[in-house]
Amino acid sequence: MSAPLIDPFHRAINYLRVSVTDRCDFRCVYCMSENMTFLPKKELLSLEELDRMCSTFIGMGVEKLRITGGEPLVRRDIMTFFAAMTRHLDSGALKELTLTTNGSQLERFADQLHVVGVRRVNVSLDTLDEKKFADITRWGRLPQVLRGIDAAQKAGLRVKINAVALKGFNEDELVSMTEWCADRDIDLTWIEVMPMGDIGNEDRLGQYWKLTDLRARLAERYTLTELAERTGGPARYVRLEETGQKIGFITPLTHNFCESCNRVRLTCTGELYMCLGQEDMADLRAPLRNFPTTTAPLQEAIRNAITRKPKGHDFDYSRQSVDGRVTRHMSHTGG
Repeated sequence: MSAPLIDPFHRAINYLRVSVTDRCDFRCVYCMSENMTFLPKKELLSLEELDRMCSTFIGMGVEKLRITGGEPLVRRDIMTFFAAMTRHLDSGALKELTLTTNGSQLERFADQLHVVGVRRVNVSLDTLDEKKFADITRWGRLPQVLRGIDAAQKAGLRVKINAVALKGFNEDELVSMTEWCADRDIDLTWIEVMPMGDIGNEDRLGQYWKLTDLRARLAERYTLTELAERTGGPARYVRLEETGQKIGFITPLTHNFCESCNRVRLTCTGELYMCLGQEDMADLRAPLRNFPTTTAPLQEAIRNAITRKPKGHDFDYSRQSVDGRVTRHMSHTGG
């Protein structure tokens, strides 16, 4: 059981993204519907169960743990879980503990996150326009997020902005967001909108802004140098020579990044998704709860799941329809 996790395509799985809650204090239009029905508490893994689950993965070779949601920092007592993971950082088994957040609670938790060993946070931020921010998040307030980013940097956390590229929404902010991030020594990654979940009247095809187009616009203003650097995720990076900053591109549609996929996603209910863009999943909650005194059945379930990891996803907008859509909301799987 000590052998590393290797999928059928000889990729070592050493990166686990864990959703600790499906709840969020925003209702971003590309992530969830405005009137969400959230899961009952009994279906969620307890913080102790999340610890045991993540510790099992770490014992099987996972070296990077990213905590996501929903908004992970709205889960009650979540810092006790972060503090528990510190022991794996101290032992050297876990190389990195990171967080993806909407930034709303960073002002409150930034110092505590640094104390428990978090050194990098990704903040989802699609616009610097206060009205547009309120529109796209429905419930969010931009000044609160900006204060959170300031607090994170003051606490010593490295901040990266994740911005979803949305046609007709933030196209006109490409340069202003780039310069804002450069002024604050913040890296910026652009993400293509993905066809996930029933989001009512939102037009995914109409929202789709190809990152090849976005990159071409950047190249009109800046000198782009390709970087070989990888941070364990799907982003590919360039350096803007005029500012020195890194710009990342996550392109599940225009360039399938699956060939080097080293990650799996665990939901807050214990479902393991081997691929963000596929419906296949494994129920890990049952072996976790049914065998409280041994991890062997859980380890076996994890290994069986990894044997089903596909070569890649099927997202496709090329035929002027949203093909490859998966029915679950992004907040269910985790960002």
